[in-house]
Amino acid sequence: MSDWKPAGAGAPTRRTILAATGAWAAPGADILAPYRTPHKYGQLVLAADPAAGAFDQRAVDCPFVFRHQGRFHMTYLGFDGTGYQTGLAASDDLVHWQRLGCILKRVPSSPVTRYNIALNWILRDSRLRSEGAVKKVKGRYLGVYHAYPNAGYEQGPAVIGLCWSRDLRQWEIGEPCLRAEDGAEWERGGLYKPCLVEEGGAYYLFYNAKTDARSRWREQTGVATSTDLKTWKRYAGSPVVRNGGAGSWDERFASDPCVMKDGRRWVLFYFGLDAKGVARDLAAVGDDLYHYTKAGEILIDVGPTGTVDSTYAHKPSVICHGGDLYHFYCAVSGRWPNEVRGISVARSRAWT
Repeated sequence: MSDWKPAGAGAPTRRTILAATGAWAAPGADILAPYRTPHKYGQLVLAADPAAGAFDQRAVDCPFVFRHQGRFHMTYLGFDGTGYQTGLAASDDLVHWQRLGCILKRVPSSPVTRYNIALNWILRDSRLRSEGAVKKVKGRYLGVYHAYPNAGYEQGPAVIGLCWSRDLRQWEIGEPCLRAEDGAEWERGGLYKPCLVEEGGAYYLFYNAKTDARSRWREQTGVATSTDLKTWKRYAGSPVVRNGGAGSWDERFASDPCVMKDGRRWVLFYFGLDAKGVARDLAAVGDDLYHYTKAGEILIDVGPTGTVDSTYAHKPSVICHGGDLYHFYCAVSGRWPNEVRGISVARSRAWT
């Protein structure tokens, strides 16, 4: 990726910020015990495709893992130097993945998806200990995307919208349902990764967003709700996961929510960025979908020099298989513009 430069020289992005640089659980409260996945696979399970012209030639990013028709599947973002597009891969063992192609491509004539279309979540069984099967709404699968308006890496304030499919390959893209300019001050700079949960006849759309500062902005996570998938109401108490204080792991970013239900408890996996520019996966738990207590421990940390995640270990997607938790994340080694960005995994049981 060394020959690609961001659009708008000097305009900061999440990547350049990462390259440059809440209330926690009470001591002794081991709320993270059921969610630890300390055993890293140690390799990329999905890497950039070196083929000329591939939609994911430069990098792969943002995994979302689910079960469908007896196999595991993963949507992921591919970056080709112009913007994000969305790919699909399949696996029988959660380690060896087969690319199935690009399922959401940019549409040059669209003001929304002209340069980017990032499918981040498909409505699934939200129970953490389930197989993670995707669910249909009125005969179709329901996804949620975000899209940036300009060419380059995350350039401009992104919007969030819904999309629909009967086969997970062909998608009908809806108009944006959330825009940054309609939100509160904490989200005016642009919206990021969405996560969609159905509970009690309502839909909960989690997302992270940034402040309007052009540099050194902060990202936090909020939620909007709907009962008809048409009208969305932002929760007035957002952000539900806020930045931590000085010196905390999420002092700058509390981003990329992955929300699961574990019995009566809700678990919100997310990544934090500290003031030094280190990104790691964290978690918070709550008794409802609005109130969370952060676990005072790093869930997935960066690795030592020479490992696939020596720079960042972030952007979680968690699924259960055979009683084990598999925690997928974006693993980055090296430094921009020579970084290597792909998908790796850690699990609760040691690899043999």
